[in-house]
Amino acid sequence: MKNIIALLATALVLSACATGPKIRANTAPGANLQSYKTYTFPAWLGTDRGDVQTPLTGYFKEAVQREMNARGYQFVEGGDADLWVNFHVNAKDQTDIRSTPSMSYGVGYYGYRGGMYGGWGTTDVETVHYKVGTANIDVVDARQKQLVWEGVAEGKLTDKVMKDPRGAVNLVVTEIYKQFPGAPAAGAPATGTSG
Repeated sequence: MKNIIALLATALVLSACATGPKIRANTAPGANLQSYKTYTFPAWLGTDRGDVQTPLTGYFKEAVQREMNARGYQFVEGGDADLWVNFHVNAKDQTDIRSTPSMSYGVGYYGYRGGMYGGWGTTDVETVHYKVGTANIDVVDARQKQLVWEGVAEGKLTDKVMKDPRGAVNLVVTEIYKQFPGAPAAGAPATGTSG
């Protein structure tokens, strides 16, 4: 259960950053993603726990299907498809150490200087601990078993994400797919909304 919450938090927090997650994408050299017509999900996804589908897996499937369908790909349930789409999330602890010039000039360690004179320049040091989440979406040529596109989102995890995990996954997937080659089809439904 703890791992599910960590995974959920990772993916969800990415979308809750004030400036949004950092997004990057890579397309395999020579890959023509418009030549593929169908897609499916592999039997075991990166967000599953063993043979068990997590709620996070369901949220990702929902959002990825929306984005792939909007781009004209057809989903094949458990059948032979041109592409496999897999996803994974991860969370890691991060520590930042920030130092700034001290605002306590002339006060001294215990206030004994009373502002009458200053000591040597001092620095205030602050240590900040937080979690960084990463979400990956892999698009694989199913016949060649070769990665043809990957999208990655990375950002600081916040409490806001935990309140609406489905919405957070939707927003992260939408942001990642903005980097996907080819625009959504005309008349495609709005993206990034939770249903």
